[in-house]
Formats: sequence, structure tokens, C-alpha cells
Amino acid sequence: MAETTTQKILLVEDDQNFGDVLKSYLEMHEYDVELAKDGDEGLMKYNKGNFNLCILDVMMPKKDGFTVAKEIRERDKDIPIIFLTAKSLKEDVLEGFKIGADDYITKPFNSEELLLRVQAILRRSGTRVAPEEDIKEFTLANFHFNYPLRILTYDDGQEKHKEQLSPKEAHLLRLFCIHKNDVLPRSLALTKIWGEDNYFTARSMDVFVTKLRKYLSKDEKLEIVNIHGNGFRLIDRSVEVVE
Repeated sequence: MAETTTQKILLVEDDQNFGDVLKSYLEMHEYDVELAKDGDEGLMKYNKGNFNLCILDVMMPKKDGFTVAKEIRERDKDIPIIFLTAKSLKEDVLEGFKIGADDYITKPFNSEELLLRVQAILRRSGTRVAPEEDIKEFTLANFHFNYPLRILTYDDGQEKHKEQLSPKEAHLLRLFCIHKNDVLPRSLALTKIWGEDNYFTARSMDVFVTKLRKYLSKDEKLEIVNIHGNGFRLIDRSVEVVE
């Protein structure tokens, strides 16, 4: 089974005492927190790390939080961002959301409020917890999957057979690859790909799982099995599998 990966947060706050308090509080709740004291240091740490969430103070020396967020967005349009600010002007709030903020918290605030918002955002984002999230190509037994091109190629030793996947097929297969030989929770796939978990989206997902089973049936070392009450598991017997 895959190990649970601690979610990593970049906290950029120029008030050292306040930053230390928030860092300690979030670490108490099992988050891995990197603290930076200004915008330049924040970007430096961001470029060196692999973060699941950024918490940015707006008013900071060298580079303000909005500028930092814009530069982060140029590199990653999906990473969740929370702004912290002492200003509650409508214009500032709108500016933050235009840049791509996921939330905006006005100081002073309760640490528990921040924690609950962090938990909610990470839950909605479908959990960007592992470096595997950035992998674009995957190997499954005798298959090669190019996610950006949505091409699934099977090599039988004599010739290569290519299948052009639909966008949803590609998204779903990518999740299976990331969770290979582990359980892919049904709710995670539904939230990330269909945007919600309900009866109708679940039936739609079942159709796409059936399609992927058909594609992968060319290789007897691959199997997608149902995990009752939880989700699915893509088993690749070309590697060691823990049953």
C-alpha cells in the first residue's frame, strides 16, 4: 500500500512572531510548513519545494503577496492560494480573487479558522500530495501512457498498438497510474474529474472504468478490480504487488 504523504504548506509572513505561531499551530495538525519572511524568500522556497498549498500575507517587503501569487500562478495555475491581510477593502479582496486566490482571510483571525479553511481547500483540491502528480508519462506492464497527448500504446513485442483516449478516459487513467497497486477512492476520482460525487456521476465513472478495462485487457498482467465500498484498484503484476 502507498504511504500517506504529509501535505506541505508554504507560509509567507513578514511578522516573524505571528508566522512562528501559525507555523507551529499547523505543524501540530501534521502539516509540513516552510516559513518565509518576505516575498523574495517565499518565491525562492517555492521554486525549491513541492507544495500543496500557499498561504501569503499581502503586505510584505520586497514583494507583496499579490506579486508573489502572480509569479506562482505563472508556474502552477492549480496550486491553492490563501491570502492573509489586515485590509478588508473590497478592491483588495477582488484583486486577490482575480489573481486566483482560493480564499482570503482578514486579520485578526482565529488560528482554528485558518486550519478549517486549509482543510476545506485541500479537500476540494483533491489533494495534491505527491510528486507523482507532476508525472506526464506512465508505464503499465507493456503499455506506455502519454497523458498530455492522451495516447495509450501497447507493445506486444512485434508491433505497437495505439489508442487515442478521450479527455475523461485520460484523466481517469492518470489517477489509476498515480495510485497503481493501491486503492483509488471513488470519491476522489469523482471530485477531481466530474466535480461532484453523486449517483449520476458515479454511474458515468463506471462506464469509463469499463472502457479502460477493455483497453488494458490486451495485457494479462493488468487488472482493474472493484474494492467494495471504497473504489477501484489498478493491479500491475509486472511489479511486486502487495495483495
